[in-house]
Amino acid sequence: MKRLLLYCSASDKIDQIYNDAARATVRAAAAKGYMLVSGGTVKGTMGVICEEAHKCRIPCKGVLPLFMAPLAHPFLTETIWTGTMSERKEAMREGADLVVALPGGIGTMDELFETMVLAKLGRTSCKLAALNINGFYDPLDALLRHMVDTDMLEESDKRLLFLPRSVEELAALM
Repeated sequence: MKRLLLYCSASDKIDQIYNDAARATVRAAAAKGYMLVSGGTVKGTMGVICEEAHKCRIPCKGVLPLFMAPLAHPFLTETIWTGTMSERKEAMREGADLVVALPGGIGTMDELFETMVLAKLGRTSCKLAALNINGFYDPLDALLRHMVDTDMLEESDKRLLFLPRSVEELAALM
């Protein structure tokens, strides 16, 4: 079964448009025969993903460091425990066919940038996208463009990250 890794927000305060996009992403993944991998907690969009996967009857693996054990989502079909956040990121990426950053905060950015660096270095072959719902990732796109324009980043490395503006565009990558 193909694996879709979703990086996302742990905030319960975000605009509903982002959680609606997360639900639609899970449904698209189910239709394309993917299983899900996520941070696996009950918090924010991570919880939304687990609940939607449960409704769609697709496997959802959560990867959590032991100190987050009280936050593990009860709908996970598999839970992987790690000792550190770094081990968590590595275990989440294992076997991923597609990695998608849904709108999120600094944890999402950390996961996204580390995965992008690994793709640049040839250490992962998964496709990489940031779902740009409501223009959320427009500032990131502008920053990456600035990095290219100032010779801090190669254009080919910028193209490692797809920025679909809708779940339909994202589904075309699946």
